[in-house]
Amino acid sequence: MGYNAGYLSIFELLRQMSHTQSQHPDTASATLDLAAAADFSDELDEGQSASETTAQTVVVGDEWAGLRIDQVAAGVFPDYSRERLKQWINEGQLTVDGQQVKPKCRCNGGETLALTVTLQVETHTAPEAMDLNIVYEDADILIINKPAGLVVHPGAGNWSGTLVNGLLHYDPSLATLPRAGLVHRIDKDTSGLLVVARNLKAQHELSQQLEDKSVYRVYDALVVGHVIAGGTVNEPIRRHPIDRLKMSVQQGGRPSVTHYRVAERFGTHTWLRVQLETGRTHQIRVHMSHINLPLVGDPVYGGRMRLPRGASPELTQAIQQFKRQALHACELGLIHPRTREHLMFSAPLPDDMQQLLGVLRHEIGRA
Repeated sequence: MGYNAGYLSIFELLRQMSHTQSQHPDTASATLDLAAAADFSDELDEGQSASETTAQTVVVGDEWAGLRIDQVAAGVFPDYSRERLKQWINEGQLTVDGQQVKPKCRCNGGETLALTVTLQVETHTAPEAMDLNIVYEDADILIINKPAGLVVHPGAGNWSGTLVNGLLHYDPSLATLPRAGLVHRIDKDTSGLLVVARNLKAQHELSQQLEDKSVYRVYDALVVGHVIAGGTVNEPIRRHPIDRLKMSVQQGGRPSVTHYRVAERFGTHTWLRVQLETGRTHQIRVHMSHINLPLVGDPVYGGRMRLPRGASPELTQAIQQFKRQALHACELGLIHPRTREHLMFSAPLPDDMQQLLGVLRHEIGRA
């Protein structure tokens, strides 16, 4: 596993987006504010820092004249989302010439914006020592290779032993960030790469990249069925109307696009490389099931277990004992939120998927 900073061909579009945002600060201010979605109830360990205070002052340039205060604030305080800045304006923590104003007030140019705010703990989950597989880290981001079976963040029935518990032990300052710095998730029984932001500026920027569909995410998937050629699934996804724990392809759902290509064929099974254009809950699992190529081992979308006719005892046992969806986040590409460097990370197939592929290859050789 590792990373490659020279993957420029994939990121040509990202560079253009970055340039566009620098030229149009109003556009760059749009973001996905994750704070409202955080819902953690465990107590913070004693002695852990519970807040962080920041104070910044900026004189508004004439080029901002005529724009709303919240638009200007998003441009001159790029570390924070526009929604969060609007909240601070309404609370009087972001003032104009020492006065509290409304976010919709217009700037004339020359005003002094003063931001004095204490970032309270956003995540009250208890830190827990955990052996994290860190592929890369610096002051702004962590790239984690998550094993299958590890829940990403706490929820009903999983208040401890999650990735967030481990992250808070590794870096207690993540407690001041929404969702402890997480900007995306992968399912409990999916393995592979995900990025964690270590400060608000990085979280803001990475959330924007995800919103712009400019984060490069590729998965290894082993599906049931013989795939002749690659393709694209462009079908909307929303929560299942009856089983609320499942997602499904339905009209009126959120636009969802999945690209796939063949990596290797095994007669009755196919190893695919799947690229996400969007990132909906269970997207790959739902889309592959929708085109009758369910993931091996998927307990939710895989349907009844299908064994190849005439399968050897070794293959039968291997498939029956594979108890999770055969899905691994193998490649992750992004623009570094501070340096603007194009980074590409990779993680090899985990042992369980390698072993299953090995049995399938042996089966082909036996035939």
